[in-house]
Amino acid sequence: MKIKIVSKKNYRQLKEIYASFDVSSKGSICLAVGGDGTFVRAAKQYEGPILPIRSEESGSIGYYSDVSLNDIDFVIKSLKSGSYYIEKLENKMEVSFNGKRYYAVNEALLHNTLEEVSFKIYELRGGKRYEIYPYVMSGDGILITSSIGSTAYNKSAGGPIMLIPNAMCLTFLNVDGPYKNPIVVDSSRVIEVEVVKYNGQLRYDGEVIKTLKPKDSFRVRVSEKELKIVRFKKRREELARKLDRIIRSRMAV
Repeated sequence: MKIKIVSKKNYRQLKEIYASFDVSSKGSICLAVGGDGTFVRAAKQYEGPILPIRSEESGSIGYYSDVSLNDIDFVIKSLKSGSYYIEKLENKMEVSFNGKRYYAVNEALLHNTLEEVSFKIYELRGGKRYEIYPYVMSGDGILITSSIGSTAYNKSAGGPIMLIPNAMCLTFLNVDGPYKNPIVVDSSRVIEVEVVKYNGQLRYDGEVIKTLKPKDSFRVRVSEKELKIVRFKKRREELARKLDRIIRSRMAV
């Protein structure tokens, strides 16, 4: 079996992986060793199934990791024996701007560059766009997140944790307006955001696309690019356990 490795650091346990498998840039499975940032980085580099492995460093969350580096013997044995399965987590989001497409795992973000950015949001249907709100939103910006990303920036911004795949959440960041609650839409929706006043920086998964000026707009939709994950039947960590582990890890920082 050929294995690809994307790792936050050169952890000592990786020596066991190198000794047990043919490590290649074109492996049939990618091991993402670290935290959630490493998982996102691996998903950008690799189109196949990913096995997230937590590093167990203080403050490292690893939300989608069922195993850690402490379980490395179990991981090696399970991969060698084929005691695993591939699960489709969800599809990546497609962010379109100025004729180019970017594929996000966690989120698309429009954020103010100075004090605030003003914008309007639309839904595209049948080649036409329809206002979602009849007024301009002004504040720090808007976060459009996937179900995966709902546990990251979105959660810290007061957005919901989504347990359904291929949905998107629109979370407003310190905006003025009569309605500020997040909106969840299904995979059939195409959202367009247009800057109305001031400038805002457009990013996806932390990477800058461009600083947008008034009349610039971008679109976000659920793409056809699937994100797959490697699971072990006997090591499935359920939501309550994940949340408990995350809370405890943050208390220890």
